[in-house]
Amino acid sequence: MKDFAAIDFETANNQRSSVCSVGIVIVRNGEIVDQFYSLIKPEPNYYNYMCTQVHGLTNADTDNAEIFPKVWSKIEPLIEGLPLVAHNKAFDESCLKAVFRLYQMDYPDYEFHCTCIASRKVWPSGRHNLDVIAARCGYNLTNHHHALADAEACAWIAREIL
Repeated sequence: MKDFAAIDFETANNQRSSVCSVGIVIVRNGEIVDQFYSLIKPEPNYYNYMCTQVHGLTNADTDNAEIFPKVWSKIEPLIEGLPLVAHNKAFDESCLKAVFRLYQMDYPDYEFHCTCIASRKVWPSGRHNLDVIAARCGYNLTNHHHALADAEACAWIAREIL
């Protein structure tokens, strides 16, 4: 796969619609050509302890952030015509669908690929966490659970095994 957009969401709580940050990495002809990161005001707008422990974000970070439709209007032109790639597509795709549903936006039925599933085919044994697979593909993920860093790690993996 030479052209795609790697995507990663972080959520504020256990509701898939509570996206609080997004990272996008655009790959064209096998090269990273653009990236996008934004905080998002989550809905519902509260953070649970576990999610904050994972990514470190709180209400103080997103109280003045834009809501999802405004953020997505900046992302849409970047990803137009590109398949989306995520590490654990089930999570990121369900977040995207939930937040589209919440804001009553028409979901364009994005084509999604999963680097986690692909990594299990390439390396059947062992752990398949994003940081582990990224390291196998030559990427040192030092800021795990920052949406842009995770999207970049996913892009590296996708260039190697998709």
